[in-house]
Amino acid sequence: MIKDILSDCTLCPRNCHVDRTRGQTGYCRQTDELVVARAALHMWEEPCISGEKGSGTVFFSGCSLGCVFCQNHNISKGLAGKKITIERLSDIFIELQGKGANNINLVTPSHFVPQIVKAISAARSKGLQIPIVYNCSGYERTETLRLLEGYVDIYLPDLKYMDRKISKRYANADDYFDYASKAVREMVRQVGECTFDEKGIMRKGVIVRHLALPGYIEDSKNIIKFLHDTFGDAIFISIMNQYTPLAIVEKYPEINRKLTDEEYDELVDYAISIGVENGFIQEGETALESFIPEFNAEGV
Repeated sequence: MIKDILSDCTLCPRNCHVDRTRGQTGYCRQTDELVVARAALHMWEEPCISGEKGSGTVFFSGCSLGCVFCQNHNISKGLAGKKITIERLSDIFIELQGKGANNINLVTPSHFVPQIVKAISAARSKGLQIPIVYNCSGYERTETLRLLEGYVDIYLPDLKYMDRKISKRYANADDYFDYASKAVREMVRQVGECTFDEKGIMRKGVIVRHLALPGYIEDSKNIIKFLHDTFGDAIFISIMNQYTPLAIVEKYPEINRKLTDEEYDELVDYAISIGVENGFIQEGETALESFIPEFNAEGV
């Protein structure tokens, strides 16, 4: 199955049609070889994902979306990472479980879905029992997500943009919302409403993240309204203020600043005013480069 899918790759909405089994690369910059930049316990996710023990995050190299302001640009551009086998990936899952991880958190995994499915299957045969989290940009094809049914317990997608002009400018994807909105519907269909264990750790469900961009609060409001109107309390909405203007956004002066407290407060107040109850907000200084982990192949 893997060879058939990757020999004419259409896993993501870019539909590159490259033969990754022969070393060709498309928008994600990756061949059929798994490349992982970091595998370690991570404490900075939502409380119900990280908890006290941490989330077992596996950061994959490459990205099919490629936002200009990406905080993980070293791996999204394929500049960091180590090539590993599917068997090794399954062992990494087991090792993270052994370290006490609440879950296995697959970060930017879309372009490696066929390999990941095999790795999860192999890991379960070795005793993997903790939930699988699919942590993605939201720019997904529903056909690819259906390959994950029965393998993923928690979906953690972004819903970054609604306005086509904004997604075109910052991600070269004017069709972003078209795909991402359908993707969230498919995720909810697969895993249903959110469930938690006795310690408040999520076992199943969907958390949709939205990273607020400076100057684009109206688009953010439209996204939150769409999510609440469409899914109500079936999902959690995570409203994030951690946008960090790195040097790479100097060409985009309108977003070359942090989000102001006033902008973020306005967005949170709006969410409350329309009835959002299942949500997460961030407090304190989160827009810091120190919150970005080192992609030094730890745990790989």
